[in-house]
Amino acid sequence: MDRTSDIRRDSILLFSTVRNEALRLPFFLAYYRKLGVTHFFFVDNESSDGTAEFLRQQPDVSLWHSAHSYRLSRFGMDWLGWLLWQFGHGHWCLTVDADELLVYPDCEARDLRNLTSWLDTKQRSSFGAVMVDLYPKGPLGGSSYRAGDDPTETLSWFDQGNYRSSIHAYYGNTWIQGGVRERVFFSDQPERSPTLNKTPLVRWNRRYTYVSSTHQMLPRHLHDSFDLEGKTKASGALLHTKFLPIIAEKSAEELERKQHFQNTTLYQDYHRRLASGITLWHKDAAYYDGPQKLVECGLMSKGDWV
Repeated sequence: MDRTSDIRRDSILLFSTVRNEALRLPFFLAYYRKLGVTHFFFVDNESSDGTAEFLRQQPDVSLWHSAHSYRLSRFGMDWLGWLLWQFGHGHWCLTVDADELLVYPDCEARDLRNLTSWLDTKQRSSFGAVMVDLYPKGPLGGSSYRAGDDPTETLSWFDQGNYRSSIHAYYGNTWIQGGVRERVFFSDQPERSPTLNKTPLVRWNRRYTYVSSTHQMLPRHLHDSFDLEGKTKASGALLHTKFLPIIAEKSAEELERKQHFQNTTLYQDYHRRLASGITLWHKDAAYYDGPQKLVECGLMSKGDWV
């Protein structure tokens, strides 16, 4: 379903690979429309829950389908890379998963049109964001969520002070790890914990490419989008809503499909514990009540944006 003829020169585009995300998509689309996205590109990887049927009904969505391996397509990035090359050139493009919601300082009052216009005046072609995992206070699966609800009302807590960063030896980007998944699942192997730095928003050029999800990209100068002290460059956060009540079902499926990680053996225990309904909350967890909270915790920066 190709509606790309509707794209205008100043359109802000969003790219995402999805599989069985019918529960998340109503809020996801409403959220990003309000934020300023004008056209959505989805690649559906063999959904069986009505995801594709729902997306076909959306007037601002172009939809592709692939039955091939998510893992062997570099976790969907080969599919999205082709779409970015074909349609993204010259546009501000946001590449995110269906469980990621972009926030940045003052985003309640200033949308992506304001942000990208400001980035253009600063001659900056990219905008960095740290992934912040949100989780409930009780055991996973113990709360309720309906399609269209704001997931941050179900997942209202996050780890605030257990993050660390370094500079990648080859790509030169800020490499961030830590947070709740390292605390709970990788405390004995912190170097293997999930990578949290991403560059999701880019004024795309056909010469650009993502190397590892949206964690790394080329040319390397596009990584120059983090200032963790908050003095110059603004940065955002991706609210990660992975831990909705459907996490047990999705983790059980992933144990069978083995499509989300290169080292599937390493992550088998991770998915088993998620499927069991583990509690992620702890006494030092912070309550998420809006983007300003992440600025106060040092997880995103105002820089010279505000």
